[in-house]
Amino acid sequence: MRADVFLSEQAGLTRSKAKQLMKAGNACFRDGASIKPSYPMAEGDIIVVTLPEPEESHFIAEDIPLDIIYEDSHLIVVNKEPGIVVHPGRGNVRGTLAAGLLHHCKSLSTLGGEQRPGIVHRLDKDTSGLLLVALNDETHYRLSTMLQARDIKRIYTAYAWGHTAEESGTIDAPIGRNRKRPTLKTVVPGGRHAVTHYRTEVSYDFLSRVRVELETGRTHQIRVHFSHIGHHIFGDPDYGGRDERLKGFSVDVRSHARRLLKLIDRQALHAGRIEFTHPVTGEFMCFEADPPADMQNLGRELQALSR
Repeated sequence: MRADVFLSEQAGLTRSKAKQLMKAGNACFRDGASIKPSYPMAEGDIIVVTLPEPEESHFIAEDIPLDIIYEDSHLIVVNKEPGIVVHPGRGNVRGTLAAGLLHHCKSLSTLGGEQRPGIVHRLDKDTSGLLLVALNDETHYRLSTMLQARDIKRIYTAYAWGHTAEESGTIDAPIGRNRKRPTLKTVVPGGRHAVTHYRTEVSYDFLSRVRVELETGRTHQIRVHFSHIGHHIFGDPDYGGRDERLKGFSVDVRSHARRLLKLIDRQALHAGRIEFTHPVTGEFMCFEADPPADMQNLGRELQALSR
């Protein structure tokens, strides 16, 4: 693995930020020798990172309502609503969660780059739930290291089509770019290592409510993995979770499913619980957030249908 890619993944940096640190001499070998971004990492190599003083951000803050679950002088836990993009990207410049956070906090960590202030990990635009935000670079670095070490537990609630063969299981399948649809991901040989654990909590007629825990955090990971095993996330417009799944069901089931699909125009996926040890105080932290109204309505309708 290239040194810039390695540093990017281990420290939660953008690749361009990792390159900047190397070129500036703030990321080097343990003996102080400089390291090129293209250097192929070998077993036993250690990169020592010295965090520079935060640069002044030119990112535009916006007064966007935020659901702050917890806040101290080091980090924030925010409950993201569906439909909000976490940070600016192609086609999504204004109205992002990052812009709202910058307005609320005035200052955030800079390790993610100017366009991702404070963002330690992300959720898809239409996935709701809990996110960790770093207020300074040292906290950001520690949280990113904890993510890589799998010391931060992220638990999701999802509604998936059908019933899995086993009540609980693990999906271990590498994820890479979808060549036919470059903005999406798919399971591909040689892709990035990705592991998802799941347990069925309730089985309904044609859907299941599933508890999902991430071991890795690839883009669209849960959606891709459940699509891969044929149990697409209900309502998912990108990974086959809507009308495509109606084939083969009876007329009555198709009628019920179409009615339920009208309740939610996104993937029925919510990051409802996060557990970690505070990177500064050492205190164990655990936070939960109820799913938004669309998923709650879906759950009520499923319960009514199963009576």
